[in-house]
Amino acid sequence: MDTRWFDFNRVNILVALIVVFFLIIYFIEKAKRGRDLFVRRIAGLDAIEEAVGRATEMGKPILYVPGIDDMNNIQTVASMIILGNVARTVAQYDIPLIVPLRLPFVLPVAEEAVRQGYMSAGRPEAFNKDNVRYISDEQFAYAAGINGIMLREKPAANLFLGSFFAESLVLAETGFSTGAIQVAGTANIHQLPFFFVACDYTLIGEELFAASAYLSREPKLLGALKGSDWAKSIILAILGVGTILVSLHVEWFRNWFLVE
Repeated sequence: MDTRWFDFNRVNILVALIVVFFLIIYFIEKAKRGRDLFVRRIAGLDAIEEAVGRATEMGKPILYVPGIDDMNNIQTVASMIILGNVARTVAQYDIPLIVPLRLPFVLPVAEEAVRQGYMSAGRPEAFNKDNVRYISDEQFAYAAGINGIMLREKPAANLFLGSFFAESLVLAETGFSTGAIQVAGTANIHQLPFFFVACDYTLIGEELFAASAYLSREPKLLGALKGSDWAKSIILAILGVGTILVSLHVEWFRNWFLVE
């Protein structure tokens, strides 16, 4: 039984955590001071605007599916942020926005996100509470309910942004069969292939979080995004240096990163 309070064999892990921690804090404070943090615009966001434009031309609603997880999942939080921005855009063009939900705890959050979006657009009276719908907490009953909405109401655009699992292909294929333009995004990488083949545009992995930070301009989100990006850049640089040194038979650098 190891009774040590501190394992000196893992000092490298401590150093890495401290570096990442201070990078994120630094960029959060920088964003709070009003400094402009550049975030590349993601092509999927342009696709969302294109979807809204198409729905306007066709006079049909937009379907927004925020995934099947609860509010304790960061993907659902990111989806709610994007939903608020979509609602603001939709309100400007007077298009119905349908938001089917799987879990009761997500319902009030989604209602408030859509309501705030309509208020930001200056059209609070256009908000229709009945379009934010609780379907079922059963996974495939929820998927079946969404399929019914797509087949009956024929939305011009389907937005699947959040945490998805086995229902992803069912939803995407049904939407494809209706001829709707489809934009998807999830950090569950095992579901991305299904969205790739059935959707027009797909936000890949962390692009979902980047999109929410880009749209909200929230300092904490922007700071965390920039901090994690810099941490990844440092890791890539370390890998590059390590590869060169190992090729030259210099082992001390590699050994410092070993974890026992």
